[in-house]
Amino acid sequence: MSFPLLAGLVAFVAALGQASMLADADSYWHLATGRWIIANRAVPTTDPFSHSMPGVAWTAHEWGSEVLMRVAYDWAGWPGMLWLAAIAFALTMAIMARFLVDRMEPQHAIVLTLVCATLMVTHLLARPHVIVWPLTVAWVGALVRAGEQRTAPPWYLLVMLVVWANLHASFTLALGFTAALAVDAVMQRETTASRVACARQWGAFFVAAIACSLINPQGIGAYEHARSVMAMTTTLAVVNEWKSADFHTFRPLLLWLLMVLGLGLTGRLRLSVARLMFVCGLLYLALKHQRYHALVGVVSPFLLATPIAAGLKSLTDSTGKDVEVLDRWFRALARPASANGILMIVALGALLAYGNTRISRPVPAAEITPARALAAFQATGTTGRVLNEYSFGGYLIFRGIPVFYDGRGDMYGDALIGEAVDALFLKHRGALEQLLSTHQIGWTLLTPTTPAVQLLDYLPNWQRIYADSIAVVHVRRDLLHTAPSPVPPR
Repeated sequence: MSFPLLAGLVAFVAALGQASMLADADSYWHLATGRWIIANRAVPTTDPFSHSMPGVAWTAHEWGSEVLMRVAYDWAGWPGMLWLAAIAFALTMAIMARFLVDRMEPQHAIVLTLVCATLMVTHLLARPHVIVWPLTVAWVGALVRAGEQRTAPPWYLLVMLVVWANLHASFTLALGFTAALAVDAVMQRETTASRVACARQWGAFFVAAIACSLINPQGIGAYEHARSVMAMTTTLAVVNEWKSADFHTFRPLLLWLLMVLGLGLTGRLRLSVARLMFVCGLLYLALKHQRYHALVGVVSPFLLATPIAAGLKSLTDSTGKDVEVLDRWFRALARPASANGILMIVALGALLAYGNTRISRPVPAAEITPARALAAFQATGTTGRVLNEYSFGGYLIFRGIPVFYDGRGDMYGDALIGEAVDALFLKHRGALEQLLSTHQIGWTLLTPTTPAVQLLDYLPNWQRIYADSIAVVHVRRDLLHTAPSPVPPR
């Protein structure tokens, strides 16, 4: 049995048991977008889902992943969505494990794999970014391998980049990774002539990669999109995954930091200047935005594997504490997988996936699925524009209801997100009333803890018609035709 196969199987099973996989509201609107693309046989270029910004320019830059997600959902429902993300995670861990055991002592590779897997689990969701994790590790791994073996970057990666560019916007990071690893490869050459030759090889590949990355619905606009997202302020400050992590509670990034610092301070980890800057760049992103903790787990092991192996080898040689029986067992795990082994693992994974579905059928988290609240509103027979909670936008889009806003913060921009935050959290006197009037809101769907709910209970032209632990519904009185008895304010 091969360690990479075992790593993939363990990752697959862990993903199946990860309750948070279907706890992100964006999964809903990704499915709706996939449905729209399949129905219209085109990628949307304007927003088809909101009433606050109808017709505004919007390109589904993750259209390929959204189609895959929709196909998986239409085939097997929510379990299909879960299986798709779990397979992507399993492939990621298998590719990573193969790279690590080729360079490190197997026991060291296992530890590094586990540390990085804990980082990835922090953002393991049924969303497009997980679907491209296998491409990310394959890309970085191939380029690191080329640099270490002093060969040109493999050109087949360009085909992979075209696919990546149509699955998720993170393909723009691929060019940054390539530039950093190109500098590292050139700096490792000893003579001027060899450095020039290396620079030409990597430069040609980099230019070709830029050209291939433009083969996507947005073309060069994808880079402007990435720039505009990182330039946002209000949106990045209020959306949880874009916030900085709170280290008052344990974060897997702390474990990774302690590992790297411990190895570095004991002289067992020595990075080249280019790799050091690369790792520092990843750490900067992770400290600034917690969604990038997973990126550290995906990319950093490829940069650290060879330096860590060199440092720990010298430690092993100097102490002579190898345990021969364990070494033989670990080295057996490092052998390449056989065809029968692969088939056995795939069959076992399929059996476990089926069994998991039979035992507990996965469904989206209740806190992002205000089904009863929506049914209560629909029972009134009224229609109108909704002011919804940010986390409810995905579900409403999935149900075919135009939303005020949702997880596509890049499309709505700081202005509308800021307007919503000011109104819902009562930042300014009259902010809520102004928003309700400006956008001609007919009903609201908010969480019970949102401050605006309390004010709506006392506004004379609004009536609470439903409340539970997930959502509260208010409707404008002049729109009510038939409504349930109002629920008294609590």
